Amino acid sequence: MPAEAEVQDARPAAAPASRARVLVIANQKGGVGKTTTAINLGTALAAVGEKVLLIDSDPQGNASTGLGVARARRKTTLYDVLMGEKPATEAVVATDLPGLFLIPADPDLSGVELELGNQSRRSFKLRDALDQIRREGDFTYVLIDCPPSLNLLTVNAMTAADAVLVPLQCEFFALEGLTQLMRTVELVRGSLNPALEIQGVVLTMYDKRNSLSEQVASDVRGHFGKTVYETVIPRNVRVSEAPSFGKPVLVYDLKCAGSQAYLKLAREVVVRERQRRKAAASKQEV
Repeated sequence: MPAEAEVQDARPAAAPASRARVLVIANQKGGVGKTTTAINLGTALAAVGEKVLLIDSDPQGNASTGLGVARARRKTTLYDVLMGEKPATEAVVATDLPGLFLIPADPDLSGVELELGNQSRRSFKLRDALDQIRREGDFTYVLIDCPPSLNLLTVNAMTAADAVLVPLQCEFFALEGLTQLMRTVELVRGSLNPALEIQGVVLTMYDKRNSLSEQVASDVRGHFGKTVYETVIPRNVRVSEAPSFGKPVLVYDLKCAGSQAYLKLAREVVVRERQRRKAAASKQEV
């Protein structure tokens, strides 16, 4: 059976359409598995029945490449959307996996900060562009993959988002990088997006043979408690190989440990979101 068909077999009945929940996948530290998490969490959410839009907000365009969207297919990109040249709906392209769509990136994005200059609402460009997509309720999740730095692209992503999902590599400087990111979230929350939440922290590149991985995981859980997902993404060669074939690891090798971990993470994300909606509904009733 082809890998794409196997992924489809993992789907339960699709959730009813609702207002899109926008999650920004961010970490100011590079090399933590951020883009890998964006690609594979998006794929896993699609595999468990969600309709997902992944926005590639990194000028390197690695998420676009990792989903097999060739540069020739990137006729309209996030750059065109942020510059107001095209509506976000025109930039959406289908990936090879049903249920997963992409707004691609290209190197032009690196000039956004300079080109927007002192324009009014320059930090709200992405939020304004996504208004139509969110109102239509066609997507259940919008994931935004950010560059590994605090620049205008990251600020736009956090301003547009409902919550932040943080990939955190199991290494020595993990907590320091996470502390910096939390400071950034507080700054955005204080001035641009008061409703911004932390959806969760996911531990990546976990190596059970390495005592340091276990120590970092223990420290992060001790510091952030239930904010940290139960699911841990292992260091897995199949996860590393998949992007070179332009495929998410769930399509490249559904049965490997990395694929199974991302499916588990997707289910955990969905459960958290259901609990959040239930709690919000209870507050409204009161």
